[in-house]
Amino acid sequence: MVAIRVWYGITTAMPYEHTSTRRIEFSETDMAGLVHFSNFFKYMETAERDFFEAAGLDLIRTQPGEMVGWPRARAECKFSAPIRFGDTIDIHLAVKAVKDRAIEYQFRIFRRNPDGSRTQAGKGQMTTILAQLCEDGSLKSIRLPADLRTRITEAPAEILTRPTGV
Repeated sequence: MVAIRVWYGITTAMPYEHTSTRRIEFSETDMAGLVHFSNFFKYMETAERDFFEAAGLDLIRTQPGEMVGWPRARAECKFSAPIRFGDTIDIHLAVKAVKDRAIEYQFRIFRRNPDGSRTQAGKGQMTTILAQLCEDGSLKSIRLPADLRTRITEAPAEILTRPTGV
């Protein structure tokens, strides 16, 4: 969803959430036919990539002599319902906080049910830090650029609460 903000007579789109949808592949499941827990983190990263793309931003910049990306400082996920091969899931990303050098996300992963309802299968959080790769191979955190700050904003509190009926 994109919020619209009017600032000094200029209307700007301020994205703070995104939902990615995908179907579960056989290779993502374990011997019991359930999605292996490690894939939930991949789903969160997929939603992050799609969110940046929808905002018109590069998730990773690889210009000659410059490499900038978003290493993870923290990632966690709580699992609440199984997901199986062939299921369709929605991965909802909401921007929890935008800091000087980092973005905190909240994720909710929903399984679509045959009756049209959804079941929350997982909830996660991830903190990413904008970092530049230095010539010696180390990473150096850098401030979020003004362009990014105008394209990404924190989600309102009601977006961060669990939806009713799931």
